[in-house]
Amino acid sequence: MADDSEFPQELVQRGLRKELMPQHVAFVMDGNRRWAEAQGLTTAEGHEAGGRALEKILELSAAWGIRVITVFAFSQENFRRPEEEVDCCMELIEKGIRDKMEEYTREGVRLHVIGNPSSRPASLQEAVREAEEMTRNNSRFHMILATCYSGRWDIVQACRELAAKVQDKLLNPEDIDEEMLAGHLSTNVLGELACPDMIIRTSGELRLSNFLLWQSAYTELYFTNAMWPAFDEEEYILALKDFQSRERRFGQRKPSQPTSN
Repeated sequence: MADDSEFPQELVQRGLRKELMPQHVAFVMDGNRRWAEAQGLTTAEGHEAGGRALEKILELSAAWGIRVITVFAFSQENFRRPEEEVDCCMELIEKGIRDKMEEYTREGVRLHVIGNPSSRPASLQEAVREAEEMTRNNSRFHMILATCYSGRWDIVQACRELAAKVQDKLLNPEDIDEEMLAGHLSTNVLGELACPDMIIRTSGELRLSNFLLWQSAYTELYFTNAMWPAFDEEEYILALKDFQSRERRFGQRKPSQPTSN
């Protein structure tokens, strides 16, 4: 990975500004199967191509000064897919984690895996534990892998943790506020960077599909028709340029400009 201490001049030349770059970008990596069908390939080959696309996006993000990426690798709803495809995805996710552990450690990437651990195969759970332990002291770049994840599950598990504290008389119900609930969501390890500035969804679908529902309250959404394996550097730059063209007010009214006499 390139040194991210300086903003790449090529991005300046292509109209991007360092001070407007998002710090946290999340991806709904959609379209692997459809891309594979269009190429005359198998579904498994489509998911493998999607894995290679993710490696490139991770490299670009770190080089461009983005501090966090979150990727929706597998949702709770994806378990409704054919068993063969589910098994293939679980195996590819585990292989990707194990193959990248040493590289992440060397490059200063910290891996966080979020989602329902009880839904993951035992071997994947073990790979997650090992990778998170190996990379826990890294801080140059954070990658959140949402696997067996659901935004609704995330909120429910936070509510259960708070309810347990109330039951144990460690917390009064009236003390619970948005900040406290957010502190129990699975992304809370990132502190002020827990909420993505931008969510990019590929393949032309125009919905969040139960992804980071709480965290995306003021996130900028970007949709592209490109299938995930075809989401390359050019597509990423287009998305970032669109992000930088937006005015983020977070529910506030833009101050009116003084009129000249």
